[in-house]
Amino acid sequence: MRHVRHDRTRRAALFERAAALNGRFDRAGLPRIESVSHIVPLHIGEAALCTEVSQRLLNEFGMYATPINYPTVPRGEERLRFTPGPLHTDVMMDALIDALSAILPLERRRAA
Repeated sequence: MRHVRHDRTRRAALFERAAALNGRFDRAGLPRIESVSHIVPLHIGEAALCTEVSQRLLNEFGMYATPINYPTVPRGEERLRFTPGPLHTDVMMDALIDALSAILPLERRRAA
């Protein structure tokens, strides 16, 4: 983090990738939560589903997303946390969108 904090080029790349993922979530109708950091949270809203989606992403697609459940967030605000980095390509992000679209129930994919 020290390197990113003091290196404007790395910081810009980090935030550009976060913006790219935010845009993809929006275009896919996935209910992302606004964030001023490089973290891109995706609202799930149900603890069991949040854990299930995280596990399925890992087991079926080899993708890791941190599930954030109560008590870290209030009940009903459960989310997945994505932290795209400069090495995450557009192709990788598109594959993530495809995986999430395959896993999430339709009603969870509509923008909140």
